[in-house]
Amino acid sequence: MKDRRVVISGIGPVTPIGQGLSEFREGLRRERSAVGEVTRFDATPFRSHIAAELESFRPEHWLGSKRARRMDRFSALSLAACALAVEDADLDPSAPAPERVAVQMGTALGGVGYAEEQHGQYLEHGLRGINPMLALSVYGGAASCNIAIEYGFTGPNSTNAMSCASGAMAVGRGFQLVRAGDVDVALCGGSEAPLAPLTFGAFAVIRAMSTRNDDPATACRPFDGGRDGFVMGEGACVLVLEELSHARARGARIYAEVCGYGTTSDAYHMTAPRPGGTEAARAMRLAIADAEVAPSAFDYVNAHGSSTTLNDATEAQAIDSVFGDRISEVAVGGTKAYYGHALGASGAIEAGITALALAESWLPPSLNLEKSDTPYDLSFIPSGGKDAEIEYALSNSFGFGGINAALVFRRYEP
Repeated sequence: MKDRRVVISGIGPVTPIGQGLSEFREGLRRERSAVGEVTRFDATPFRSHIAAELESFRPEHWLGSKRARRMDRFSALSLAACALAVEDADLDPSAPAPERVAVQMGTALGGVGYAEEQHGQYLEHGLRGINPMLALSVYGGAASCNIAIEYGFTGPNSTNAMSCASGAMAVGRGFQLVRAGDVDVALCGGSEAPLAPLTFGAFAVIRAMSTRNDDPATACRPFDGGRDGFVMGEGACVLVLEELSHARARGARIYAEVCGYGTTSDAYHMTAPRPGGTEAARAMRLAIADAEVAPSAFDYVNAHGSSTTLNDATEAQAIDSVFGDRISEVAVGGTKAYYGHALGASGAIEAGITALALAESWLPPSLNLEKSDTPYDLSFIPSGGKDAEIEYALSNSFGFGGINAALVFRRYEP
């Protein structure tokens, strides 16, 4: 049933630059990085002392004080993002048949940060010091299961754990389920709460993170020649995907149409991308072919842009190979400098940004990009962003383990 059209009717971001679409939109327009010194714990033992923290997130606002005490941050972020997406979509959760609603989420680490915290309680107080809900909080599936329980949705439910591509893969899977006719609505996205000493330190040990500790706001610099690693962030984003006639029947506002998804595996190395970016490029080509459109139709790529030397260089090469002679005409932007790299949530956040770019005809800039070192003629979006009415856009997400995912979005036309 490939003729079923799938649209985005709700966007629920919970990020360091804004919670809820209105705040998030304003955060993008302000062009300020949320990266700062880590305050959640003592980061001085590590080479990197900086991160993008969600300073104003209060779980009790979304869950009530009792539930907030029993639920870990990762799951709380998932529920908050879903509530924001449902509200933004003006969707009555009781209206669709529960079996016709899917929940698809992604995360790299799930509740690992919470498990670390609880281990400290165990060492200090023994078993009596542990939250009884620990076993139900640490596994990745808690993201989608808590959402399904909250709203009573009984359709396909899963949380993938494919590193930094997880959020994009969840959106891709939700898209496939709606397009195939298995469901009419899919709540899909990603959630990540990795800011805990052991988790943070694990990435510091492999020297993957920036050490620009004296100037945190400029530390994340996708595609810039001065980059020295990614900056960890936390957050979540859920999108409401609907079959077009279902959305139109209830008068939903539509941001964009999802029309293609592709994923591949480098099968090469756990941290380094496959040289040449061949599998990353193939994921893009698969998504474009799935959308049944030519590469010449694209005006915008929301790049993964992790701010790591190898990944940025490989992605630039992959983008160049896909768009060829038109590469200088395709606007390319990497937005992680705003809110850090929220690992498994990043792909969902960036899918939301791409949909918003199509709806509002404004492309956010690549912050901190002063001088690119890529040899390819990529047209990076400068400070101030870019006003542009675009028809097709591509959003990339690449993760550790060599996981590549790409999503194609189209400007909505009735």
